[in-house]
Amino acid sequence: MGKPRKPPPAPPSTPLHSPFAGLAGKLGDLPPGPAPDAAAEAPLPPAGPARAVVRMERAGRGGRTVTVVEKLSLAPAELATWCAELKSALGCGGAVEGNSLVVQGDVRDRVAAWLVKRGVRKVTRG
Repeated sequence: MGKPRKPPPAPPSTPLHSPFAGLAGKLGDLPPGPAPDAAAEAPLPPAGPARAVVRMERAGRGGRTVTVVEKLSLAPAELATWCAELKSALGCGGAVEGNSLVVQGDVRDRVAAWLVKRGVRKVTRG
């Protein structure tokens, strides 16, 4: 019917030429690298508030959905800084209302992840 297939070629008895083979002898001339430090590998998260409550709210806002972060217990100046950084990280608008942060849209999962990254020890998502 057709031509019989040829058997695959046998592997060469000598290894193929490697362009990096000549570098193997030069490794002894290199200085040793830095020693791995266990403390430097796992940095501790920054100390943040003890807890935060993240919830979605729509009532009283003209049908607009917002995400509210409460119970942070931060000073007003620090709350404004956190709000600016949160808005920048999520790419959305927001404001400080009293002792809570208000972010536009239903972004509860993203806000909770950002708060954990900032060092909040307990994040309650509602």
